[in-house]
Amino acid sequence: MPGMRRPFVTAATALAVCTATALTLGTTGPAAAAGTAPQATRHTADEPSLTGSAKLQRRPGDNVHFRIDAHGFADKAHGTFSVSHHFGKVWGGHFKGRIDCLVTGGPVAVATGIVTESHFKDAPGLPHIGDLRGKRFGFTVLDNGKKDRLGYSWAVDGLPKNSVGKCLSSAPFETLAKGDYTVHHWMPPRGMK
Repeated sequence: MPGMRRPFVTAATALAVCTATALTLGTTGPAAAAGTAPQATRHTADEPSLTGSAKLQRRPGDNVHFRIDAHGFADKAHGTFSVSHHFGKVWGGHFKGRIDCLVTGGPVAVATGIVTESHFKDAPGLPHIGDLRGKRFGFTVLDNGKKDRLGYSWAVDGLPKNSVGKCLSSAPFETLAKGDYTVHHWMPPRGMK
């Protein structure tokens, strides 16, 4: 399937550019995580954005939804996110929070946010999530028309437990059952010496 490799190479290249930008910008540490109250969402043409919502492609009864509304560049980003995951009627919950970083590279966006509300219902034999408030999680989106993909920072861990640095997440490995994301790429002009 040689034709299948090109979108993945493109996404990997864009993700590498986003990660390099985030590493160059650095993080500001836990003091920034405390932050202030969320700002009202505003958007201008001269800023990156990531907007949309989707249901992930999963087995019947395993329902995962993501909603992201992020605007602004790097650590000046603002907006909101929410994630819900329900397995049948016995286990599940949601968490939501405020965006604290956003970088884009072509059709790929990486955003992070601090959880401000978290509620999960435990069930025997299913994972215990606990309280996620105050943790920073990352989200990556590949805006590929009606074939968007999404990734999240807890992909390797399996459960949302560990915070990540600003604008860090995994590759967009999940496919969508329905929904759509829009990435507006923008970078500030680079100064000349």
